[in-house]
Amino acid sequence: MPFVTFLDYAGVAVFAATGALAASRKELDIIGFLFLASVTGIGGGTFRDLILGIPVFWVINRDYVWICASVAVLVFLTAHRFESRYKLLLWLDAVGISAFSVMGAAKGLVVTGSVSVAIITGMLTATFGGILRDLLAGEPSVLLRPEIYVTATLIGAAVYTGADIAGLAPLLASILGFVAAFIVRGGALRFGWTFPAYKGRPGRHPDDIP
Repeated sequence: MPFVTFLDYAGVAVFAATGALAASRKELDIIGFLFLASVTGIGGGTFRDLILGIPVFWVINRDYVWICASVAVLVFLTAHRFESRYKLLLWLDAVGISAFSVMGAAKGLVVTGSVSVAIITGMLTATFGGILRDLLAGEPSVLLRPEIYVTATLIGAAVYTGADIAGLAPLLASILGFVAAFIVRGGALRFGWTFPAYKGRPGRHPDDIP
C-alpha cells in the first residue's frame, strides 16, 4: 500500500475517532457516535473533492465509511477508559491534520498540477472535518484556540508539495510533510506556541466622527 494511501486511511480513522470522542463528551447514543465519526472522518475529503470537481472518494471506495463506523463503535465501547477525552481529542486531531494535509495536497497536485491549489486543498482537507465536528457537537472550535493550528496544515502541505516538485520519492515526501505538520501542531499543544494576537482599540462613537 502506498504511504499516501495509508495516510488517507489513517487520517480518516483518526479523525473519525475525534468525532466519536466528541460524541462521548456529549453522551450521545450509538447513532450520534456514527454520525459525528463519519462527518468528521470524511468531511474534509468530501469538501476537497467537490472543489476539485472529481468523484467523492468515499462514494467510489466505501471502505472509508466502514472505517468510520468501526471506529465509532470502538470508541463507544472504550471512551470511558480515558481520563481526559478532550486532551486525547486534541492530540488525535493533531495526527489527523498532519495526515490529511499531505493527502489533500497530494490529490490537489495530481488533479491540477498547481502548487498553490495543492497547498490549499491540503489545508482544507485537514481542517474542514474538525470544523464540522466542533460545530455539530457544540465544542469550542479548535480554530479558535490560541495555539497554532491552520499554519501547521499549511506547512505540512507546503513541505510535501515542495518535496514532490523537487523529485523526492513519494514515501519520503509524504513522511516529511506529515512530520513537519505534526511538529508544528504538536509543539503548539505541548509548548503553547502562538502568533501575536490582534490588539484592537474601541471604535469611535458615530457622533465623534467629523
